[in-house]
Amino acid sequence: MASPSDHKATIIDGKAIAQTIRSEIASEVRLLSEKYGKVPGLAVVIVGNRKNSQSYVNMKRKSCAELGIQSFDIDLPEDVAEDKLISKVHELNANPDVHGILVQLPLPKHINEERVLGEISLEKDVDGFHPLNIGKLAMKGRQPLFLPCTPKGCIELLHRSGISIKGKNAVVVGRSNIVGLPVSLFLLKENATVTIVHSRTKEPEKIVREADIIIAAAGQAMMIKGSWIKPGAAVIDVGTNAVDDPTRKSGYRLVGDVDFQEACNVAGWITPVPGGVGPMTVAILLKNTLDGAKRVIEKFELWNQSLWM
Repeated sequence: MASPSDHKATIIDGKAIAQTIRSEIASEVRLLSEKYGKVPGLAVVIVGNRKNSQSYVNMKRKSCAELGIQSFDIDLPEDVAEDKLISKVHELNANPDVHGILVQLPLPKHINEERVLGEISLEKDVDGFHPLNIGKLAMKGRQPLFLPCTPKGCIELLHRSGISIKGKNAVVVGRSNIVGLPVSLFLLKENATVTIVHSRTKEPEKIVREADIIIAAAGQAMMIKGSWIKPGAAVIDVGTNAVDDPTRKSGYRLVGDVDFQEACNVAGWITPVPGGVGPMTVAILLKNTLDGAKRVIEKFELWNQSLWM
């Protein structure tokens, strides 16, 4: 008979699931193009030249090209005035070929991020961070126009892996505006019983051990040990932390918020880092852009038809 140490969690392959979503998007983009002669447009605004921001943005632009989505590239200098950035956002709001606007964060210190993000048109907020979109996510019976990409990616990984959420105990570790808070609201909408563990939580280990579903988004390398995990739980690891590794050419390797090796011996399902949640974030951004485009293009066509009836 196999001993418990022989148990190995099912690895949730975020790369493969993201690729499936991208294929679905490419098919729908082709249909839009054939039917209406229009394709979705995504504007990516980047300020300054932070290396990691540049690589994220290049990845997004490359993905657009692969799927037939039109990419609008706005590169602004590090010292750009806040008002100049906002007037650029207004230009994109007014451009009918742009269906999604993404302002790459973080912005330089002299710019108020909240003010800039608040200026993005609700209909083009493909990042899902507009206060009205988050507000609707928090309310029963309301649906936001867009859901934040990483939280939506986490839920999509659960759905597409056949993991039911309804009635389950879900514990979210972390309460950031970008992941922890919205994913908690999303899980509530999916009828889970949700607990949020954060830096002031007493006995976090005890709470996490009750979870059927764990979403780890604390930004603490390998914080969640195997002993924290209930046997058979589903673990979605959002963390991306660099830890020293002299055996690597780069001198470091990326790890999640969960101790992957230990967790594999206990969990039922787990996402790896890298290759789990990361690829999903970009796929969902493109899906949000497609959804925004479909809303606008189909509405315009209906309005056009009504004029000729």
